[in-house]
Amino acid sequence: MRLQHLAGIAWLSLMAAPAFATTAQQQKMVSCNQQAGQKQLKGDDRKGFMKTCLSASGTAAPAANSQQEKMKSCNADAKTKALKGDDRKAFMKTCLSGS
Repeated sequence: MRLQHLAGIAWLSLMAAPAFATTAQQQKMVSCNQQAGQKQLKGDDRKGFMKTCLSASGTAAPAANSQQEKMKSCNADAKTKALKGDDRKAFMKTCLSGS
């Protein structure tokens, strides 16, 4: 009787395991969500980040993140310098190209 009981418990745990297993997509969602939280992204910025992060495969996400960080940094520098129009455009081009 006890052996049947243990076998029944083992069978139930095997049947329930797939329901609790996380898929690669779920893990990616958790990871991207954590990254967006760490960056304190809100609204459209968060939505854009999540779209890029979730569609990225493997190592492509850090490259996208570094480009986003560069854009954010260059925008902040241009704002600090109060650049407008053509001056801002030229600055952003230089800043984003890394020159």
